[in-house]
Amino acid sequence: MRFLSLLAAASFALAAPAKDYSFAQAQAFLKSYCVTCHQGAMPSAGFNTAKLNTLQTMMEDPRKWSRMLTRVRDNEMPPKGAPAPPLEKREAFVEYVEGTMKTAACADGISPRPALLRRLNRAEYSSTVRDLLNIHINAGRGLPADGAGGEGFDNAAETLFLSPMHAEKYLAAAREALEYGSKDPRSRARFLIAEPGDKFTAEQAGRKVLEAFLPRAFRRPAQPEEIEKYNTLFLNAYKRNKSYEPSILHALQGVLISPQFLFRLEDQNAGAGPRPLDDYALATRLSYFLWGTMPDEELFKLAAEGKLHDDTVLTAQTVRMLKDARTREFAEQFVEQWLNTRELGRDIKPDAKLFPAYYDQEIQSAIRYEPILFFQELLTANLSLLNLIDSKFTIMSNKLARHYGIKPEKPLRQQPVVVDLPEGSHRGGVLGMAAVLAVSSYPNRTSPVLRGKWILDAMLGTPAPPPPAGVPPLEDKVGTAPQTLRERLERHRLNPACGVCHNRIDPLGFGLENYDVLGLWRTEDGGKAIDSKGVLPDGTTFDGPSEMKKILLEKKDLLVRNLTVKLLGYSLGRGLTLEDHCSVDRIVDTVKKENYSAHSLILEIVRSVPFRYQPGTSVNIPVIPPAAKAN
Repeated sequence: MRFLSLLAAASFALAAPAKDYSFAQAQAFLKSYCVTCHQGAMPSAGFNTAKLNTLQTMMEDPRKWSRMLTRVRDNEMPPKGAPAPPLEKREAFVEYVEGTMKTAACADGISPRPALLRRLNRAEYSSTVRDLLNIHINAGRGLPADGAGGEGFDNAAETLFLSPMHAEKYLAAAREALEYGSKDPRSRARFLIAEPGDKFTAEQAGRKVLEAFLPRAFRRPAQPEEIEKYNTLFLNAYKRNKSYEPSILHALQGVLISPQFLFRLEDQNAGAGPRPLDDYALATRLSYFLWGTMPDEELFKLAAEGKLHDDTVLTAQTVRMLKDARTREFAEQFVEQWLNTRELGRDIKPDAKLFPAYYDQEIQSAIRYEPILFFQELLTANLSLLNLIDSKFTIMSNKLARHYGIKPEKPLRQQPVVVDLPEGSHRGGVLGMAAVLAVSSYPNRTSPVLRGKWILDAMLGTPAPPPPAGVPPLEDKVGTAPQTLRERLERHRLNPACGVCHNRIDPLGFGLENYDVLGLWRTEDGGKAIDSKGVLPDGTTFDGPSEMKKILLEKKDLLVRNLTVKLLGYSLGRGLTLEDHCSVDRIVDTVKKENYSAHSLILEIVRSVPFRYQPGTSVNIPVIPPAAKAN
């Protein structure tokens, strides 16, 4: 039984750094800080600490433990007013329980998880309609914005519900897109492939259009009954108005509001064990992952031939797609949400009086696209992922170069290009990019706290917990003498409740203090020289961004693991489960062996069990048994 293997596996939790922590200590933690609310006949949320007296209980309901872990990690438990554990105890407890559960989850090998029903998000809808009809308008601009879910992305199934407002907007969007496309000769030739005339009567022309359109719209072969359904819709409209074009557009509009188009549906596996996705489903997963749109003709052709599951073919197609300009869509959607730079210009706007340069439209565009195009360059050129920490190049236009004070060897134009960075440029990697520095600042000043939190969260995947209740805000000023931000933060950290977290966060942020809100290099703040020195909790010291990057490079595996988690979650369109982290471990191991190349990460995600397989009626049957080494 899976339960017995989970229990056995739980006896060896993650080796470090909680190797000396025991279940008895975890139980003592619960008794000390949780028993008040979680005991008796009606324990809060049904979580009764009195019943958690053996390791077996941790394995029987991992979801309940996972929810509890999230609340403990985020300082939501114990509740406000109750005695709270010190940060070190809280983290040791969370690390032990999470590590034990992850180890147990991987004990039986790697099994795929059920795919969640997922609607196309607004960006995917726009791109799909564009490619389906060959139109050049944003058909989804009137749709409601999608919220973030899963691993922090707006393509997550958890948030992509369908409301009555969506239904109305989709109807209007489909009508507008089809009317626009029918009036453009290039678009018309893509989808209105037959018209009444010498070769066809109206009925024959309409069927021919639908037979060609449905498989592309549904991203799989259309069933005869599906073609008959929409052909009937066309014929009924034609009988009413005796006009071919309005009738066929009416039928096509019906296709574009069908769940088969609006949702990414996959045939269910009726067998007991897991199986590979069918070729069409795999083509769809691949195209929406790397291009954010429907499969192209080559992917459709390979799916029809049943060749896409061949490892050699799948690898070749993945590399082809990574080198295609359409990776811009992927880079934009992924990077702006991963690095949080999407909020720049929306909820986060530099003060117009203090930083007027940002409101030059060319500068604003160049700042926004620098991290996007940088990431795209890593993908298309198969460069090392460690360039994200530090690099000898960036992507910039002439105005952005002037903004940074960089004089490239060759003159630049408005269009951004790859630029080798001169010595002493203070750039390289995402930490020297204006978009990142602005989004981790306040509108009117820099913030070592925000920047330190950004590094821990976005880059290393080790976010600091939320501040405990009652922590006082940072004082702007004490006395009349000018004070630097460092001086004010050091005084703030004297409060023990503040110092525990700020001792981790602030040193990383201070390492970036030479950059102002818009990323310009500076040497003074408040009339005093910038002090960019930092001391990490382990005693490591550094001075400035260059030395800090060297420290981050020593922690490169944290970056790669975090990036793997984000990309795998993005590719699957859902939050990762404990079982998914077994695949994360294997992917990271391979990427390290491949010298951290960008292609190795993407290829290992595409080859992984969560991406390529679907479970059967028994979701715990593994594709890869525990002893197997290959991903």
